[in-house]
Amino acid sequence: MERKYYTIDEHAARQAQSMWSFTDYVAGSKTAEYRRLVDQAYDLADQAAEEKPDRAEKAYLLADRYARKLADNFNADSRINLMCPSVLIAGPANFPVKKKERQNRAAERNHEEYMEIQKYLEKIRRILYGKEIIKSNDKEAIQKLQEKLNLLQREQEQMKAVNRYYRKYKRLDGCPDLSLEEIERLKQEMKSNYHYQDKPYLSFELSNNNRNIHTVKARLEKLKAEKAEETRDYDTSYFKVVENTEMMRLQLFFDGKPEAEIREAVKHHGFKWSPKNNCWQRQLTDNARYSLKCLLEQLAQLK
Repeated sequence: MERKYYTIDEHAARQAQSMWSFTDYVAGSKTAEYRRLVDQAYDLADQAAEEKPDRAEKAYLLADRYARKLADNFNADSRINLMCPSVLIAGPANFPVKKKERQNRAAERNHEEYMEIQKYLEKIRRILYGKEIIKSNDKEAIQKLQEKLNLLQREQEQMKAVNRYYRKYKRLDGCPDLSLEEIERLKQEMKSNYHYQDKPYLSFELSNNNRNIHTVKARLEKLKAEKAEETRDYDTSYFKVVENTEMMRLQLFFDGKPEAEIREAVKHHGFKWSPKNNCWQRQLTDNARYSLKCLLEQLAQLK
């Protein structure tokens, strides 16, 4: 996938540097820093595409969004720095304090935006490492959950094998279940203060991973059972109910726009309006079915 970079305003970056520092701006330095960060996103996307070919499009889409939003953030940073010079450059006499306060607030907002943009990298990592949030209405949910389960099980077996190797040889070098990079990483982790047991993977790490295995397995089995059921519908005195197993949504279809009091009751029980499906809906779960029961009881009292 060809990497896409967006334009960084080098002219604004140079001007901003002159208002904040006595040192000369290095031509292209802001663009270079931007491209370095964007390359990190695309490197992750490349890895995700190699490991999960079916998720490559999503990974590269996230990398492109990261590149675009980061460019906007970098350019906003330059514009904010141009709002007011440093007191070291301008001098304390008649210094525009109010303007500086506005600039500081804008800089804080831009930094918060920068931190939000970094979450795109985490989303790509979730795809790469099988930790992507999997929604029940995803058409590939069962496949993704199975892949996630397989990954967790492989990780569990690897951790147990590494601990057995270390218990036998009291070293990590030569462990056939680890790459050289993983060996060095584990060595450093074992030297840290929090590593309270004499083994590469701590007991709680295996316990947590095993708990995740059981959670994913239970969800996978439940979703398979729900998907196997056919979509069913029935009428009530107020709306038509559709248990849509294909979309995994519990849907409420009104003949027309319901009264405000009814709409409030529907929203109170967790249903949201879907313009795409022209109905009120929420995820199809046992909790949703119970909420529907409570909603019908509440509506009966409104008569």
